[in-house]
Amino acid sequence: MVKLRARCLFVGDAAVGKSALSHVFHSGGTLFQKNYSMTTGVDLFVKCVNIPETNDSVELYIIDSAGKEALVEACAKMWGEPSLLCLVFDLSSEQSFANCSRWMERVRAHCQGLHVPGVLIGNKSDLSARREVQTSVAQEWAQSQGLEYHETSAKEMENCDAPLLSLAQAFQSLYQERLETVQNLSPG
Repeated sequence: MVKLRARCLFVGDAAVGKSALSHVFHSGGTLFQKNYSMTTGVDLFVKCVNIPETNDSVELYIIDSAGKEALVEACAKMWGEPSLLCLVFDLSSEQSFANCSRWMERVRAHCQGLHVPGVLIGNKSDLSARREVQTSVAQEWAQSQGLEYHETSAKEMENCDAPLLSLAQAFQSLYQERLETVQNLSPG
């Protein structure tokens, strides 16, 4: 049984639902706050994720970062060294999707070339009548960036666990690979 800890950074434009997703995931799908005030710094949530078919778990330190442009630089100083990335956009906002490239550049510059497993999350799938970003377009972009793609609705509490379970599994898998590498280095 292994218990790992990972810093999971949530980034994306303001009002795409980062805080809502964080709250829904943290509460186990029991809490969607109807009234939010804009995140002005970073909020921290901690949630332990059990890895299916193992006795391992990953304790996720979820860093919900402000998306407002004027606050991004100050917030980036509080990101620390993220282990995992959740890049969130609003499915009903083409602009929030277009800005994902800029967010990826910021995160990569901050991480200075370190590989950070991540997911792209298209949130607000409940607003299907206002959808501006098609699944195939988002999937293609995510794949080009080395990200896994998920669509969620924090409001309807749909599919909110899947992206973070996927990240926890990726983190545990990286740990196992590194452990095997170290074990293979030791004289036998």
